[in-house]
Amino acid sequence: MTFKKITIAGAGVLGSQIAYQTALCGFQVTVYNHHIDTATRRLNALKEDYQRDMGLTDEEFQAGMNNIVKVTTDLKEAVADADYVIEALPESLALKEKFYQELSAVAPEKTIFASNSSSFVPSQLVKYVDRPKKFLHMHFANKIWKFNVAEIMGTNQTDPAVYQEVVDFARAIKMVPIEVHKEQHGYVLNAVLMPLIGAALQLWANDVSDPETIDKDWMISTHSPMGPFMILDMVGLRTPLQMEENLAQSTHQEIHQQIADKLKTMVDAGHVGQESGEGFYKYPHPAFEDPDFLKK
Repeated sequence: MTFKKITIAGAGVLGSQIAYQTALCGFQVTVYNHHIDTATRRLNALKEDYQRDMGLTDEEFQAGMNNIVKVTTDLKEAVADADYVIEALPESLALKEKFYQELSAVAPEKTIFASNSSSFVPSQLVKYVDRPKKFLHMHFANKIWKFNVAEIMGTNQTDPAVYQEVVDFARAIKMVPIEVHKEQHGYVLNAVLMPLIGAALQLWANDVSDPETIDKDWMISTHSPMGPFMILDMVGLRTPLQMEENLAQSTHQEIHQQIADKLKTMVDAGHVGQESGEGFYKYPHPAFEDPDFLKK
């Protein structure tokens, strides 16, 4: 494992988790984000989750925080000596294009780039970087300390040695590496999950049924611990909104615009999921304390 210094670009829900998990595992982490206070708040907010789910003491959590050596709004400063940069920015192609062009101009030659993009595949982004052999995707599930997979997908230009180094890094931060051997929208997890989420959102947008009833049906019928709208709240509604807006633009299907419009109303009201205390459910919600609540 030659990686020592890791930069996480974007401290949203997943970016902050990736940064802290990496720091907890002993790497020196720099966080690049447009708002330092937002990044710091999200990192500190992980304490309760890690203590509840992983049994960390105050001292153990702080030891991880101590390995986050810098939070900065200056990209050049953030990547000055980075071995590896993981981009976790919003799902906007224009935003990612601008970021990778700027990153390519300031990153050292040694630096490997990875995107955590949920909706784009590597061949859509590799054209924006100056080092195609050192570019690939590394995709995490939300609550990465608990649902610890890292899906790794390259292009036909990715150096196999770079790919293997990222696989090794995934193991070093206690992820299970899922090696994706060819480009696939949604990787493995979302390729299976998104048809479920999409179907649930269409039922909701078409007023066929309400989110709690849809979740109840799914959970009782499949013995699943969570329904699609519970999953959406856990992920946060900003990314699904961006994905539905992208689908509305690319497919011109009215249903995707309907879903996007309804999600936008929620997001604009600040109801973005568990993080804000309200999404499709209000939190704390008994369904998350009692797995059988919605089955009663």
